[in-house]
Amino acid sequence: MALSSNAMGTTSIDANSFTIIRLLSGALVLGALLLINKVSLNTLLKPDGKQVFLRAAYLFIYAAFFSYAYILLDTAAGALLLFASVQITMLSVQFISQKKPSNQELSGLLLAFMGFVYWMLPSSQSPSYLGAALMIISGIAWAAYTLAGKGSKHAQLDTAQNFIYSLPFLIFLLPVYFIFEPINLSEKGIVLAVLSGAITSGLGYWIWYQVLPKLSISSAAVLQLSVPLIAAGGGILWNHESITASFIMACSFILLGIYLVISSKKRSA
Repeated sequence: MALSSNAMGTTSIDANSFTIIRLLSGALVLGALLLINKVSLNTLLKPDGKQVFLRAAYLFIYAAFFSYAYILLDTAAGALLLFASVQITMLSVQFISQKKPSNQELSGLLLAFMGFVYWMLPSSQSPSYLGAALMIISGIAWAAYTLAGKGSKHAQLDTAQNFIYSLPFLIFLLPVYFIFEPINLSEKGIVLAVLSGAITSGLGYWIWYQVLPKLSISSAAVLQLSVPLIAAGGGILWNHESITASFIMACSFILLGIYLVISSKKRSA
């Protein structure tokens, strides 16, 4: 809602400011919750090894590229690209680290890839190529963030530190204000960015990090498949976006491909 263009072709907030406010509000809310729960400030600000900085870097890359991509993409298109790239990345890591894929798993991955190819064809009303590339990078970063959370033992502390230590990376966004995109703020845009950071990101990712250690990589990947469909529904309700036949076809290919991968794993188990 914050990054979609209005009738004048402008957004409620620029992509840079959205990312900064989102990460900052998430850090403030999670930090405040920990302090209220009597976690010392020293514990909150003390990094526990290099993993904290890696997770923070993944979070920053995901959030920054996500914002730029959504300037160019509809809600449904962005969500499909984001989470399909998450699935492919996470399942690829599992295949490489554990075992070679079966024929059924290879067929599923090929089918999902075909869905991408079909959707990106010019005749299929494909999304912006630049927007698609940015969102795929964001998806790879989110997959890395998710995989890093598999070893989380203190979800609330880890998530708070991820947000806090993502803030120094915001310095890389400052040149964009002077070169490409000026500051564009409105009350609506600021409120939506704060809600995105404090609730749907901060609290949402805290819950995600609590759940992750209890899930296999494939289960974590599959659970996120519901997101594009939920996002598409939100885009229809609030942004008045339309769902094209090519999007439905691409969704069908990708979801069927992922189903083949997961059903193969269940059968093996």
